[in-house]
Amino acid sequence: MPPETVTQQRADVIHNIGYRHYEGPRLGRAYARRSLFSQSLRGAYGLGRSAKSKVAPMLLFAVMCMPAAIIVAVAIATSADELPVKYTRYAIMLQAVIGLYTASQAPQSVSRDLRFKTVPLYFSRPIETVDYVVAKFAAMASALFILTGAPLLILYAGALLAKLDFADQTKGFAQGLVSVALLSLLFAGISLVVAALTPRRGFGVAAVIALLTISYGAVSAVQAIAWDQGNTGPVSWIGLFSPITIIDGVQTAFLGATSSFPGGVGPGTGTGLVYVLVLLGLIAGSYGLLMRRYRKVGL
Repeated sequence: MPPETVTQQRADVIHNIGYRHYEGPRLGRAYARRSLFSQSLRGAYGLGRSAKSKVAPMLLFAVMCMPAAIIVAVAIATSADELPVKYTRYAIMLQAVIGLYTASQAPQSVSRDLRFKTVPLYFSRPIETVDYVVAKFAAMASALFILTGAPLLILYAGALLAKLDFADQTKGFAQGLVSVALLSLLFAGISLVVAALTPRRGFGVAAVIALLTISYGAVSAVQAIAWDQGNTGPVSWIGLFSPITIIDGVQTAFLGATSSFPGGVGPGTGTGLVYVLVLLGLIAGSYGLLMRRYRKVGL
């Protein structure tokens, strides 16, 4: 037999190196969805990431809670009869901090997956588009709810320590939680849609800030002009064109809040129903746009 034939036969030998099939538990889509939610929520506060990534979210969280702590300290020290700030007003007053947090963390949640093309890797597992979108949406909304709900909890605890009326404070606290829950869903949906349009985190941050800032500035300016000219009727309707004023309108109409619109002219019950429909439509629309966006990723 020629030497080259012997060499060829030896090269074709198949060796059993001990590969075995996986025989452990298969946790499925639900576990993958929960893991993605947990990882995204932790990432929104820099947990599990570098020390540098923790600075911005933790600093903004501290800035969000500090005024509440000061208000509580003053209320207790002066034996005040009520808190100087209503629960439903707190998030409106600190909307700039909420906007900065949203703009910094929404792109972090989705833009990196797009930039480094890791989304197809998620979908190669037993996880589908709806699982990815639901996990990311829920994580961002939960992060915002923690940011906006923690100061309200501080106010509520301080009010009870100051021995303010338990029933009134509990009612106000519950109304505030409903308000910030709606705000969290709305801001999470809008910011994720904007951030998912680009794989560049910087562009996403700038786009979210521009959307929240310009819309609020334009609405506030037009409302002020209408009020100065004596046209009070359009003031409440103009508020439908900015995310934060939509929340303001809903809580004014149904949660006993005082409107921040010029002259305190907020929507009544009828107009408030329109606000609620627009709010729910924006949340559902954001979810639908995210589903449409991620159905095309990786194709």
